[in-house]
Amino acid sequence: MKHFLAIADLAPSEFKALLKLAQALKAERRKKGNPPILKNKTLGMVFQKPSLRTRVSFDLAMLHLGGHALYLSPNEIGLGQRESIADVARVLARYVDGIMARVFAHAHVVELAKYSSVPVINGLSDHEHPCQAMADVLTIIEHKRKLKGIKVVFLGDGNNVARSLMYACALGGAHFVCSSPEGFTIDEPSIATARALGKKSGGTIELIQDPQVAAQAADVLYTDVWASMGQESETAERAKIFPPYQINAALVARADPKCIVMHCLPAHRGGEITDAVMDGAHSVVFDQAENRMHAQKAIVAMLMAKKK
Repeated sequence: MKHFLAIADLAPSEFKALLKLAQALKAERRKKGNPPILKNKTLGMVFQKPSLRTRVSFDLAMLHLGGHALYLSPNEIGLGQRESIADVARVLARYVDGIMARVFAHAHVVELAKYSSVPVINGLSDHEHPCQAMADVLTIIEHKRKLKGIKVVFLGDGNNVARSLMYACALGGAHFVCSSPEGFTIDEPSIATARALGKKSGGTIELIQDPQVAAQAADVLYTDVWASMGQESETAERAKIFPPYQINAALVARADPKCIVMHCLPAHRGGEITDAVMDGAHSVVFDQAENRMHAQKAIVAMLMAKKK
């Protein structure tokens, strides 16, 4: 594994190894602390979009492993504006041991990886959010003891988070259901890719437009904001379309009595999820947020511990 750009790029063995390492590093941290396996290593963090969880979780992941994270703001980099992406990649690779990029266009992180001589990690793009998906499946396994055979229902916009979660479920043998309004579901090529990934694992993909039907007997209910960063102009229109997909007490009641509720955050309380559910007994939202750090710790360890 040279880079970490998309869940669909992972071999099943790499996917399992990352999860196993994340679990081990989390347990180790809580017992005695992690050894400094990334001592004298630096992760350059390129941000086109602001973030709470991505910045803090990567920063602390590096710190816990003995390394250092360097934050680079949108104004400092200006990918493809102040200078070409290829030149940014070549320059940064001379300074740091790994690059994490949180970008708008997925093509930007792909181009960074093409020209970088050090590992590149997709911290978020408009096509995938693979770090979030690794944290998600880590959380599901912690609460359900497995991923294979679990019914995971994503409700709302078939966005980057939904796509990466779908791929992870396919690799892990889960039953993934996407429930979205017409015109907002995950694209067909991505669904085809996920179904191909699921052939060996037993993972399945299903599209069910009616959220009440989709939520029936679900082990996991998952949602995200209805309008992501870059879609602000669509917020008002989407607010008219998506209310049936809100995770509320009535929808949770249709799921398995022991279901867990997930959200990648930040949440618009009263929008895609109610306060009662977000703060209720089924919610594992903040376990999920913590696991960003542990999942990403595994990613940087896997990519950077063997590098220069």
